[in-house]
Amino acid sequence: MLKAIADVLRSVGGAVATVVTLPFRALARLFGGASSSARGRH
Repeated sequence: MLKAIADVLRSVGGAVATVVTLPFRALARLFGGASSSARGRH
C-alpha cells in the first residue's frame, strides 16, 4: 500500500516538475532567440 502511494506521488511530482519547467524553458528560448537576433542586428 505504501509503495503504491509512493509511486503515485513520484509520478505526480514528475508531472508537476515537467509542467513547472516547461514555461521557463520556453521563456529561456524566447529571450535567448531575441537577444541573439538583437545582437546580430546591431
